[in-house]
Amino acid sequence: MTTAQNRAVLDDAQARADAAARSAGVAPWEESGDTTGSYALEERGALRRVAGLSTELTDVTEVEYRRLRLERVVLVGVWTEGTAADADRSLAELAALAETAGSVVLEAVNQRRDKPDAGTYVGSGKAAEIRDIVAATGADTVICDGELTPGQLNALERILKVKVVDRVALILDIFAQHASSREGKAQVELAQMQYMLPRLRGWGESLSRQAGGRVAGGGGIGTRGPGETKIETDRRRIRARVSRLRRDIAGMATARATQRAGRSRNAVPSVAIAGYTNAGKSSLLNQLTGAGVLVQDALFATLDPTVRRALSPEGREYTLTDTVGFVRHLPHQLVDAFRSTLEEVACADLLVHVVDGSDADPLGQIDAVRVVLGEIDAAAVPELIVVNKVDAMTDADVFALRRALPGAVWVSARTGEGIDELRRQIATRLPRPDVDVDVLVPYERGDLVARVHRDGEVLDERHEPAGTRLSARVDGALATALADFAVPAT
Repeated sequence: MTTAQNRAVLDDAQARADAAARSAGVAPWEESGDTTGSYALEERGALRRVAGLSTELTDVTEVEYRRLRLERVVLVGVWTEGTAADADRSLAELAALAETAGSVVLEAVNQRRDKPDAGTYVGSGKAAEIRDIVAATGADTVICDGELTPGQLNALERILKVKVVDRVALILDIFAQHASSREGKAQVELAQMQYMLPRLRGWGESLSRQAGGRVAGGGGIGTRGPGETKIETDRRRIRARVSRLRRDIAGMATARATQRAGRSRNAVPSVAIAGYTNAGKSSLLNQLTGAGVLVQDALFATLDPTVRRALSPEGREYTLTDTVGFVRHLPHQLVDAFRSTLEEVACADLLVHVVDGSDADPLGQIDAVRVVLGEIDAAAVPELIVVNKVDAMTDADVFALRRALPGAVWVSARTGEGIDELRRQIATRLPRPDVDVDVLVPYERGDLVARVHRDGEVLDERHEPAGTRLSARVDGALATALADFAVPAT
């Protein structure tokens, strides 16, 4: 039989089978013996939505294992101290953090208590009221303005039936979005691991099963044992990852310390720009150096420190370092993870403390920054207060703040107002060379003359037949290099 005849026989058999199925009231592709390939194309390509199976409001056990997806949120605060205005400002800042993370704030509620409830943060009665608010607004996340214990987190999620995130997790998520360098990503991951470890949870009973002996559930090498549960395995792996991250960051810190040591050997003074997040530090760096670093009206837009060279009005060279912004109640995990980066502030010769003058509580910002400076052993660094965004301040605000900060420099990084005065103030506060020299440098050693101009302070300069006569103040290393050209005292 030819190929064409075979195909004709098969087609005829298929046609008879389809006719029999239709006479029985069954579609040909629904016969019990059909394979997947016999389904109609439109049926196989269609997706049918099954209503009522969404787990957004019920299945919240896997929260810690998913990347935070903050979309429609309700903010919850517990007001334990200060005034009502302070509590409202704290929630307003939390709303700005939530929006920076990519969410939409639907509602914000505050509760006055002596201290947060140990079980549910807000108390069981208020938690039930918040559950009604969540249901009415259609929120999928609740953000608490504080650090929740693992027990509080579990209890709130059981009551509210939505994902619950605290302030620490929110800030960590923003840092994870903005980290770009290898060091920054490692520091953020370390902070996240430290935060996650005590809050580790699993899906139902899957993390309570034991895996031991030769039937270790396919876990392989590293999981077989006398009876290690899945959650214990995950904790062990997280601890191992934390140890590795600490070693990696320590190696990066060594490289950063080497760079600082090189600048110190060259007697280049260092100035660190620090301050509250979104105070305008990067804009100020661009104004002073033309660095062109990222400027964005967002919280924690800068995570990786940027070092640029700058010149004082008299031509003296120094470095300017833009650092990560601080915030009230900065998570201690971040302070620990970013310690190598924050050492740029602790090792600086001068700290330019930038304050957002248009903020509702600039003095509160200063206090919050100084708390963090104390944690990183930078409180002893000489400080120059710089009030930024004066173009957005009212005359009354300027008057009140001038009385509170009498030695501050007033600038606008956006318009350039006060930048020249800031340059002069920085120059006057840079560490001065402490060795007076009177030398006659031969013309063929112009490199030494250039070093004196760059790293020292020239008091008098004259050109004589034998070379350049300099009276200057320099540091000890440069004074040693100039010793052979010293002019004998008369």
